[in-house]
Amino acid sequence: MLRLLFISLFILSAFLSPAIALFCGIVYALLFANPYPKPTKKLSKYLLQAAVVGLGFGMNLHQSLAAGREGILFTIVSVVGVLVCGWLIGRWIKLPPKLSYLISSGTAICGGSAIAAVAPIVKANDDETSLSLGTIFILNAIALFVFPLIGHALGLTEQQFGMWSAIAIHDTSSVVGAASSYGPQALEIATTVKLTRALWIIPLSLVSIFLFRSEGKHKISIPWFIFLFILAMVANTYLPIPETVQRVIYIASHKMLSATLFLIGSTLSVKTIKSVGIKPIVLGVSLWILISVVTLLVIL
Repeated sequence: MLRLLFISLFILSAFLSPAIALFCGIVYALLFANPYPKPTKKLSKYLLQAAVVGLGFGMNLHQSLAAGREGILFTIVSVVGVLVCGWLIGRWIKLPPKLSYLISSGTAICGGSAIAAVAPIVKANDDETSLSLGTIFILNAIALFVFPLIGHALGLTEQQFGMWSAIAIHDTSSVVGAASSYGPQALEIATTVKLTRALWIIPLSLVSIFLFRSEGKHKISIPWFIFLFILAMVANTYLPIPETVQRVIYIASHKMLSATLFLIGSTLSVKTIKSVGIKPIVLGVSLWILISVVTLLVIL
C-alpha cells in the first residue's frame, strides 16, 4: 500500500511546483520512509541531469554566455574563499579534516555532486560521506523555501536572484528549484552560472589528489551532462527547431525537475537528521551564511 502511495505521489509531483514537490517528498520520508532508497537515489541523479539538459532547449546561448561572464568573478572568489574558510573553521571546532573538506567542497561548488566526486579521492569513510551529504541536504531543503522569500522581501530582480541563488545554494536541484519559482530569467541565469560553477569539480578533484596523497589510482567524476546542456543551448540558438518542439521539451523538463525533487526529498530520514551532529551543522551553517551574505552584499 505504501509503495503504491509512493509511486502515485511521484507521478503527481510532476504537476506540482518544485518547492511543493520537495516538501511532499520530505513529509513522505519522515512519515513512512522511502520504500526504494537505492533506486530512488540513482533515478533522481539521472532525472536531474536529463531535466537540466532539457532546460537548455529553452535558453539562448548568447544571453547565457553574458550571464556566465558576469558571474565568473563571483564564482572564483566564492569557491576559493569558502574552501579556505571551511578549513579554518573546521580546525577551530576540531572537526575531522576529511569531513570538514567534504562539507566545504559541497558548499563551495555544487553540493552532493562535489562531495560524491571528492569522497573517493580523499578516501573518506561511509560515516564522513553520509554526514557531509546529510548536512548539505538539510541546508538545501531549507534554501529552496527560504531564498525566494528573502529575495522577494529584499526586492531582488530576477537577474540578481539568479546570480545569488546560483552561488549561495549548494545543489543544482535546489538552485533550479528556487530560481524556477522566482521567474524565467532567474532560472536561466541561475542554471548557467551554477553549471559553470559545477565545472570546478574537475580542478577540485585534481587538487584533492595532492592534498590527500595516498597510494593507488584515483578516478575523477566529470559531470558530463553539463556539456550536453551546452549542446542543447547551441542547438536551440542555431538550429531551426520548431517552437512547438522547444516548448514541449522545456515544459517536460520542468515537470521532470519537480518529480526529481520529490525523489530527493523522499531520501531524507529521521536517522540521517539525527546522525548529523552539531559540529558538521555548525560548519555547514557558518559557510552557508558567509557565502550568502557576502554574495548578497556584492550584487546589491
